[in-house]
Amino acid sequence: MTSSDATALSPGALEAAASRVGAAYDGEGYAPGAQVAVVCAKFNGGITERLLQGALAGFDAHGVPAKAVALAWVPGAFELPLAARRLAESGEVDAVVALGAVIRGDTAHFDFVAGECASGLQRAALDTGVPVVFGVLTTETVEQAMERSAEGVDNKGYEAARSALEMVDLLGKLPRPAR
Repeated sequence: MTSSDATALSPGALEAAASRVGAAYDGEGYAPGAQVAVVCAKFNGGITERLLQGALAGFDAHGVPAKAVALAWVPGAFELPLAARRLAESGEVDAVVALGAVIRGDTAHFDFVAGECASGLQRAALDTGVPVVFGVLTTETVEQAMERSAEGVDNKGYEAARSALEMVDLLGKLPRPAR
């Protein structure tokens, strides 16, 4: 997963790095038995619906059955963190994928919504220890949002689903926190 070919990991990079350290951990793109939740914003719903379809396709492609996916709808991106945190705290899910679309307009509203949404989702993950994946588009134009939510493996919802499963797998491999 990368934003361009120029920034992709080189072939064999993970293996090469692992050979130079005492312990190396990597999550795979699947997590058998994972229970996941998707929190999806209704605002810019034509875009978020496409992200949701991508996320569901991603879960399906990685072996997550439909019955293992919970879905919650919120009014907009600003409300994503609270619902994501509630689901993460429930003990019923291994990861949460947050989907939304914030498209720049003529006012500073974009900056406040996008920034607070990102901060809130990160805080939900850090406070609960449950992966909360940022599948929120923050684009300059509707056209950019349409491009990033097009059908296929480059759909940002699909990528978010894959990231969630990778994080569930990785956290299962990492040492548990000392408490």
